[in-house]
Amino acid sequence: MAFVFFTPGTLRDGDLELRLRHTAAPDDELGWAPAYMFDMFRKGFEGRIGAIDLRIGNTPGIVLYGGHIGYSVNEEHRGHRYAARAVRLLFPLARRHEINPLWITCNPDNWASRRTCEIAGGELVEIVDLPPDNDMYIDGERWKCRYRFNLDRMGDYTPGQFKNECRIVGDILAPVEPMDEYGPDSEI
Repeated sequence: MAFVFFTPGTLRDGDLELRLRHTAAPDDELGWAPAYMFDMFRKGFEGRIGAIDLRIGNTPGIVLYGGHIGYSVNEEHRGHRYAARAVRLLFPLARRHEINPLWITCNPDNWASRRTCEIAGGELVEIVDLPPDNDMYIDGERWKCRYRFNLDRMGDYTPGQFKNECRIVGDILAPVEPMDEYGPDSEI
């Protein structure tokens, strides 16, 4: 039976919008799961500010090492909670594919990604060793933090819910001032 991709619909939170770039069919020979690839865009800014993908399946490679979601935000757009907001925007699509729990992994020294997982509602379960035959190990990585998101216990994402969060400033967490509207200088 062929894998069925769903139409994700509009994925928007204030000034952040996810646009489906393409889907990737599963490749059993390479061990790749089907995936949705999105670009992140910010209202009022010309061009892409980042990317996020959702991998469908529960293979050991996804659940233990790669995670269901991977993301990156261009350096000049970091510090606005775009990654955490984008992660939460993908939860309904993950639910449609019956993914639960959802896993996101990151390197232990990637404090921004770890904070993104926490803000998005993830729970750090463990830090695992990568096996020597894993692609990430071959590229020089050795460990992954595993964050679990129990989608049954998480309510639906309400755009704007991260207005009163903290952000990392140097090595400390600083409160973010609440705002009435999202704008290009938002600290969410």
